[in-house]
Parts: sequence; C-alpha cells; structure tokens
Amino acid sequence: MAKRTGRSSPLVADKRYPKGARTKASAKSSRRGESATGAKPKPKRSARKPATRRARGGGGRGGIIGALRGLVRGIFRLIWGISWRIGMVIALLIGIGVGYHASQLPEMTALLDGRARGSVTLLDRDGNVFAWRGDQFGGVVTTETVSPHLKNAIIATEDKRFYRHFGISPRGIASAVSINLSEGRGPLSGHGGSTITQQTAKLLCLGEPFDPKSGQTEKEYEANCRQGTLWRKVKEAIYAMAMEAKYSKDDILTIYMNRAFLGAGARGFEAASQRYFGKSAAEVTASEAAMLAGLLVAPTRYAPTNNLTRAQNRAEVIVGLMQDQGYLSVAEADQARARPAELSEAAAARAGGYFADWVMDETPEFFGDKTTEDVIIRTTLDQDIQTAAEEAMNVVFQEKVSDGSKAQAAIVVMSADGAVRGMVGGRKTRVSGVFNRATQAKRQTGSAFKPFVYATALDLGASPLDTVVDEPFCMTIPGSGRWCPENYTHKHYGEVTLTEALKKSLNIPAVKTSEKYGRDKVRIVASEFGIDSDLAAGPALALGASESTLIEMTGAYAGILNGGSSVTPYGLTELSLLGEDTAVFGAAGGIGERVIRTEAAEQLIWMLQQVVAEGTGRRAQLPGWQVAGKTGTSQAARDAWFIGFTADYVTGVWMGYDDNTPLKGVSGSGLPAEIWHETMMRVQEGRTPKPLPMRDPIPPHRTEPAQPEGRAGEGVGGAVNQILRDIFGSSR
Repeated sequence: MAKRTGRSSPLVADKRYPKGARTKASAKSSRRGESATGAKPKPKRSARKPATRRARGGGGRGGIIGALRGLVRGIFRLIWGISWRIGMVIALLIGIGVGYHASQLPEMTALLDGRARGSVTLLDRDGNVFAWRGDQFGGVVTTETVSPHLKNAIIATEDKRFYRHFGISPRGIASAVSINLSEGRGPLSGHGGSTITQQTAKLLCLGEPFDPKSGQTEKEYEANCRQGTLWRKVKEAIYAMAMEAKYSKDDILTIYMNRAFLGAGARGFEAASQRYFGKSAAEVTASEAAMLAGLLVAPTRYAPTNNLTRAQNRAEVIVGLMQDQGYLSVAEADQARARPAELSEAAAARAGGYFADWVMDETPEFFGDKTTEDVIIRTTLDQDIQTAAEEAMNVVFQEKVSDGSKAQAAIVVMSADGAVRGMVGGRKTRVSGVFNRATQAKRQTGSAFKPFVYATALDLGASPLDTVVDEPFCMTIPGSGRWCPENYTHKHYGEVTLTEALKKSLNIPAVKTSEKYGRDKVRIVASEFGIDSDLAAGPALALGASESTLIEMTGAYAGILNGGSSVTPYGLTELSLLGEDTAVFGAAGGIGERVIRTEAAEQLIWMLQQVVAEGTGRRAQLPGWQVAGKTGTSQAARDAWFIGFTADYVTGVWMGYDDNTPLKGVSGSGLPAEIWHETMMRVQEGRTPKPLPMRDPIPPHRTEPAQPEGRAGEGVGGAVNQILRDIFGSSR
C-alpha cells in the first residue's frame, strides 16, 4: 500500500468546474469568511449573464411557449371574469323569477282540482257505479289520508330523492340526457329527468289556467302545457323552485296526487282507485298502489281497462323498486307479486257500453258531455240482465254463426213500463262510443209490425177468432199500379182466423185486415205505441215496410204487455249534482196514455202467445213460462227480428248486416228467436214463473161437439183452428 501523506488529494468533483467557476467559488468562500468575521463584503457590479444556447433556441420560461401560456391565462381570466358576472346576473334573474312566481302562487287547496269540465257518474238500479264519463275527480286526498303504499310507490317510481332536492335534480337531468343521447334521440326527447315538483308544475301548466274563450280546445291547451322545448324547461324549473319556496314537500305531493291523469278519465289517485278497484285510495294494497303508480308514465298504455296483463307487468316493476328502496320487505314484495291487482266488476265493464252511451245521448248536454259540474245519474240498468244479454249474444254467434261472418245483432231488455234493463248494440259487447244498432239503426220491421194491425182490429171490436180468407189478392195503388202481396211460403191457406194468420205470419190476411179496419187507423195506433219513424202510407204498411229502431219496437211491445198504454223507453231515473240531496230532475219516460182497450191488449197477448206456442216463434219457448212474441223478416231478408215477452220483461232482438246485405238462411224464427231464448233463459233463471196477463177468446155455446179435421201438416194447431172455423164460419 502507498503511504498516505499529510496533504490530501484534490477531489475529482473539483475538476467539473472551469477556471472562472473556481474563482467564483473562491469569492463565495471569501464572502462567507468575511461574514463570519463580521466584515462587510464589498459590493460588486453584477455582470449580465450570457444567453445560453437553450434560451436562444426558444426553451426555458420565455419564448413562444411562455407567450402561449400567458395568452391562455389571460383568456381564462377574461372568461372567468365574464362568467361569474353572467352567473351572478342569471342567479339574480332566477331569484327574481322564483320570488315572483312564489308570490303569485295561491293556497295549496286551490290547486287540487284543476279540471276544466265536470264528470258524470252512472249508477245502476241498485245504486252501484257501472260507468264514468268526463274527467272523474274522486275527491281530495293528502299524503296523510292515502295508503302509505301508494305514497311510497309514487316516490319510488317517479322521484326517489323527492324529499332531498330543491325542486330540480341536476343528477337526474344529466342521467336523462345521457340516456336520450345513447338511445339516438335528442337530449330533451324521451326521458326528461323531471322531479315530482317539475311534473306538478307541468300539471299546473306553469300557472296558466285554461281559458275557453281563447279559441283553444282543452286538448290543444294540454298539449301546449306538455311542450318539451329548452325555454319551456327553463321556465318549468323556475316555477318548480318557486313551488318549493311556497309549499312544503307534502303539499307539493298532495297537489300532484290530486291532479295527475291516470287513464280512463280519472283525474287524481282517488278517482283512479275508485275507477279501477272500486275502493278509496286510502285502502289500496301494495300491488294496487304499484299499478296506480305505474300509470304515471303512460296512463293510456298502462290502464288496466285497456290491457290488464300489461298493467300487472308494469306494477311488478314498481314493486321491485319499492323493495329496492326499502319501502317493502322481501316477504311483502313477494306477496304483492303473488297477488297482483285485479279490476273491479265496474272497471271490467269499461265505460258502461251501449247503455251508458244511450243514457248520455238522452241527457241534456249541459248535464252530460259538456257538463262543468260533477253529475250523478241513477239509471234503470240491471247489471245481471246486461250480462245475460251479452252472454247470449256471444254464445249464439260462437256456436251458430260461421267464422268470418260480418252479420250484426242487437238486444234490448225492458220492463213493461219502458225501463230499459239491458242493451247490446252490436257483437262487440264491451265497447263505448261506437254505433249503437239498438238505438241508432233504422231498419224495416217486416212481420214484427203485424201485431199493430191486429191491435187496431181488436180495439175496433174484432175477435181473435174472426176469420179472413187467405187467397191470391191484388189491389190497385194510385200512382203505382197493381200490387199483389205474397205469403212468405208462397202458399195460400184459405179461410183462417186472425189468430192463425198472426201465428203463421201470413201476409195477405194482414193486408186485408189493415184495409178493412183502416190503414190510417193502423198508422195512428202504431205511432201512439211509440213507433215514431215515418210510417208507410200505402197498403205495404201492414207488412212492415216502414223502418224503426229496435228500442222503439221493443217499447211498443211493452205497451201491449202493460195493457195497452203507450211507453217511452227510458234509462235515467234521477239526475243530481255531487254533494246535493235534491234531484235536478227525474225520469223522462215511462207509461203514457192509453192506446187500445185493456181487453183488446189482453186478447192480442193471447194471440202472440199462440205464435210462440204453435207458430213461427216456437224456438223462443221457455220451459215453465208463458211467452208471447212475434217474428219478423223484412224484404229480401235484409233484417230479421224477434220481439217477445214474459210477464216480467220485454226483449227485442234484431239481426242483419250494416250494409243491408241480405241474410243467408236467416229469418226472424231462426237465430233472432234463439238469441231471445238464450237471453231470457238467463234473465228468468231463479225466478218463479208468472202467467201472462192475457184473455182467451170465449166462443159462444155450442150443442154439438166439433170434429177435429185439420189440414195435413198443420198439426194440433191446424186441427184446433179448423174446429173454430166449423163453429163460427167466416168473419163478421
């Protein structure tokens, strides 16, 4: 090893410094030494540092990059300066807008029912609701009076942060915009991200009430309230914050629950609960609450009256949200899924169908379709009879009418005083607002008109046992020439009683009887019985050449059943305003003036009973019941009728095509009689049979027994009539 000397070797690091640098380092060392001794160092003139190559090349803190950085900082300072000032102005304007709207808002109670029009509630004969019309408002509900399930379902579905935000939810808006863009829509199209407060502001139309004098329809007004433009959204947000400033959260939710449209004409959750479930909103279960809350997103689409399965599926989604947010336990949610909400019977019947349409048409507009009040109408409807008629219609068409047939039918059931108990206006039974063939279709009545020919004769003194000759017959009609009626069978039966002529629905005897007793008198009798349509002036009147509606014809037969007094069919028994005990008015129909003598009516009932017992109406027979009625088939079989009655009810049936196409293989004695039979079998089920109020014709005393000689093929009825002919001879 080399021996270390006392002088230390210079550090290698020293060589890194150039000569000038070492001098500077020495100078620094001297200054440090002077300072240590207290001597003040001598100041030196600073020398300008020569620019380095990097600086000359544009590096360091200066140059272009430095200039750009400075420019960016300047622009940022400018933007920030402008932005916070604009922000302050906007905030001030928003504050002014919020304050202004908050000062203009009325008390919460004034905003609960915002309908422009009133509603109509229809009750059946037992006082049960079966139909609603107009915007139904069931009454005020609050967050305290509704079922907790309903309140929770609304919040879980529409705005889970409702009790935490200030009227608008930036997070919700951002999420909605993101979803809309991802689905290929505009940022404001589709999902809106609106809070319950914003939705309430929209329901209030931002404080702009509907003005009928503006020229806008209510539909146009509501469409304008639902605009989704950016400016409208801004105004909506300001109005929502004003509501938050004015009202409590529960107040806002109360307004929302009372004004929301929930389908089927229901405004507010109380009306919807009554409409769909027949109960108060305070009583709904978790599954029912979920179904009601599910309506908010699309009331028409998810209305259970439109598609119950779809509404139940939507409700199941809501139940899941309620469970996720802690409003339902797992067990409660499972129970709600296992027992989905079901419609009440009234809701299942939709809006009352043809009967409700007819009652509304018969009600003055200012209490009906255009009412501004909440109206209660009590009606004559018997829902059991209505169901019976609908079932009968469906059974016959399913079992005895070929698939694809466009034939239609209508049914009317009424009491002898004209009170309509059931009505079906077409094959589709559970519909409303469509063509009602029971009340609107005027069709040729055919032989269903003949009872009024014989009613005239009986009232003028004829007997059911009087005879008339059925033979080839012609007459000259002024202006039309020679007219020769024919029987449906194209046969002639010689001398027949009036009863036999009616029983077999013979045309020639009917024309002869009408001409004998006066066709003008026949027209008067038919008109007074309630057939208001224009009646034919010629002899074809007797054959039902005139047109009438089913309800007119059924009402006319009711006049026969009640002993010969006219009848005005009616469905409304009492109309009152909601909350008032005194009725505005009562029934506008019922029994009117006498048309024919009671004796004549009772004899006619006996004749009509023979039609069903032995004649063309045999398919309408009811085991254990006396039935009277008449078939009818119009020219070229375009219309087929059967109208008949028991002691309890009169029922009319019409069948045909809407375009007047002739029926194939159908007459009044066929399918219409079968529909009548199916209807009345259901209507009379469980009732005790009652005899008809009829009077048998009493023949004069004879000393010799008659010999039963009937025509071949006429059966017992033919033999009986032959006996009567042998006894009494020709008509008096």
